Amino acid sequence: MDKINTIVRKEWSEVFKNKMVLFTVAFLPLILTAIPLGIIYATSASGEFSSMTGDMPGEFNAFCPDDFSGGDCFQVFIVSQFMIMFMIIPLAIPSSISAYSIVGEKVNRSLEPLLATPITTTQLLVGKSLSAIIPALAATWIGFAIFIFGSWIMIDNPTVISNFLDTRWLIAIFVIGPLMALSAVSFSIIVSSRVNDPRVAEQVSMIIILPVLAAFFGQMAGIIVLNNTFMIASAVLLALVDLVLVYLSIRLFQRETIITRWK
Repeated sequence: MDKINTIVRKEWSEVFKNKMVLFTVAFLPLILTAIPLGIIYATSASGEFSSMTGDMPGEFNAFCPDDFSGGDCFQVFIVSQFMIMFMIIPLAIPSSISAYSIVGEKVNRSLEPLLATPITTTQLLVGKSLSAIIPALAATWIGFAIFIFGSWIMIDNPTVISNFLDTRWLIAIFVIGPLMALSAVSFSIIVSSRVNDPRVAEQVSMIIILPVLAAFFGQMAGIIVLNNTFMIASAVLLALVDLVLVYLSIRLFQRETIITRWK
């Protein structure tokens, strides 16, 4: 663990000097958290939404208890459409950090001495993975806490707030989020092990966000419903994908080849 901790501290001291990585970690979670909070503020401040009554559309009812008013149901439905915002954070941040960590060391000629040390490949990759996953999960969970606190301030009905802490949201934040972070890190390690330009590594690594964006637009179009069944199925699928990506990242990270190729 001492070697892994050393790698994590070393990664953080070097990676966060990159302005793009620092922007992604510091501001992206705030931006993606501000969007649903802005929607809550707009719907809470508008008397038009709060006075909605009568039967709600079927897609609204899928998210709302029977005793919800029209305005409450509208808030829950609209904000639920942006649940995926909190899934983008644990994808974007690890992609930026881990893609830069290996390629950046290649460019700075600091990777070869590290690979020549007695540290094992597993210890090296675990350290680099944790250095990307920990900030991503911290940013995601802090952003979610800000979202819940902001909702508590702006929403009068506590039942609406509790709806943002139901099984769907908890699976998304505390199960799917970490699984997505691991997917992003493993994919970025695969990419950065094969290229020698940090910008190329970051751009290619961001491809992993495309399935999430597809799910977002599919949800907006009514094709996908983020219910408990979808969340559990997504978590299981992601766990299987992570197993494959972790295996490939270890297999493709050939330290001897890197040492000789990048001299």
